[in-house]
Amino acid sequence: MAHKFSPQKIERLLAEDRLGDTTPAELLKENGLGEGMVFADIGCGPGFFDGPAAEVVGPAGVVYAVDTQQEMLDELEKRVDSPNIIPVRSEENHIPIDDRCVDFVLLAYVLHEAESKPVFLKEVRRIMKDGGGLLLIDWEKKVEDKGPPLEERVSCDEAAGLLESAGFVMEKVSSLNPSHYILKAKKGPEGPR
Repeated sequence: MAHKFSPQKIERLLAEDRLGDTTPAELLKENGLGEGMVFADIGCGPGFFDGPAAEVVGPAGVVYAVDTQQEMLDELEKRVDSPNIIPVRSEENHIPIDDRCVDFVLLAYVLHEAESKPVFLKEVRRIMKDGGGLLLIDWEKKVEDKGPPLEERVSCDEAAGLLESAGFVMEKVSSLNPSHYILKAKKGPEGPR
């Protein structure tokens, strides 16, 4: 059983320095989020990325803030006030969003928590428009005083392989900081059935 982030430690998810020198809005814009888009933050927690995403997509866009934990969505609703943010309670392998309706998905620090990573990524892919963008941020596979235990971390290469196996096309692999990597991908064409 993969460990899930405890709602009791919610403040850690809101730390200003969480992304180093970049802001959430800059990171999302640099990686393809734009005005009028439909954005889904899968594993949104208390909404660190969602207020900034709502500003980027503007009033014509939509932000789906998706989490399996109601406590996280309750905290998001207390902290972030934007008419185009829609909180969505999900199950890990069932996201209650229609097929092919999302332009851009963010998976920030959630892949390592997924029980069945291939099934989870297939479900993420289902909600995405053809050619839609995906940004994955997760923990480097190394021992640190913070973050998930080493045995639960997914290496950058392994994450890229999982994305490709799930039907994504890798566009960029980079380091966010010494603790975290970023993978940018897009939804590839449907394979043979």
